[in-house]
Amino acid sequence: MPDQPTPRATEQASPADPAPHAGPASAPGPEGAARNAAARNPAAQDTAPPAPAAPDGAADGAPGGAAGSADAVPSRGTEPPAGVLPDAGGAAPAARGRGPRENALRTRQDLLSRTALGVFRLNGQFLSVSEELARPAGLTAAWWQVLGAVLREPLPVAGIARAMGITRQSVQRIADLLAAKGLAEYVPNPAHRRAKLLRPTDAGRAAVARIGPGHASLAARLAEALGEDGFAETVRVLERLSAALDTLPPPPDAPAA
Repeated sequence: MPDQPTPRATEQASPADPAPHAGPASAPGPEGAARNAAARNPAAQDTAPPAPAAPDGAADGAPGGAAGSADAVPSRGTEPPAGVLPDAGGAAPAARGRGPRENALRTRQDLLSRTALGVFRLNGQFLSVSEELARPAGLTAAWWQVLGAVLREPLPVAGIARAMGITRQSVQRIADLLAAKGLAEYVPNPAHRRAKLLRPTDAGRAAVARIGPGHASLAARLAEALGEDGFAETVRVLERLSAALDTLPPPPDAPAA
């Protein structure tokens, strides 16, 4: 948050098998006779007429056309290609025929997927909470994010983008809006004549200060839920993860810059 002052398998349950007919067995019809003949003479099966095609959508037991629908629930046991980030359904069990190396690789991929999806969800949760906290101060989460980045010192747009992990174009648009509303201003940059620095105005600092009580309340509730030590450890783990991603060497087959 900104610095505060700063498948289910589509198992078609077949209806219960009907009770055996209590009356005398009836003679088989033409189709039954053909099947009985085929059973007695396997060679006849090659010339048997094909079974009638199932109606559209009835394949794989999917009623009402669900088999071809984009909303169809995938069958249990299917899995997306390895390496796809959103494949995070839990640690993959050791597969028959895989060696220890393959299983270790699959486990690491699963950990990466779970990490990515967890961060994506956290990002959405924090954005939602930030919107609620910022609204009474007349700000949006994005405005608060940019203002929070420059509370301690003015920064150029590129520096804010790096600090917040967002694109330079997004920061530039928000910075211009903040300046137009009198919540921030551009000042000369001694290190770069063209890349001006953004800093909050008194009105911008006052707006951020109005978020303070809600921000403090959320911090207290999280500390209670996680425990003081758990809260601190959560921060350390997330910071370690971010630092590791920043310092990862390029893949061996990456083209030279």
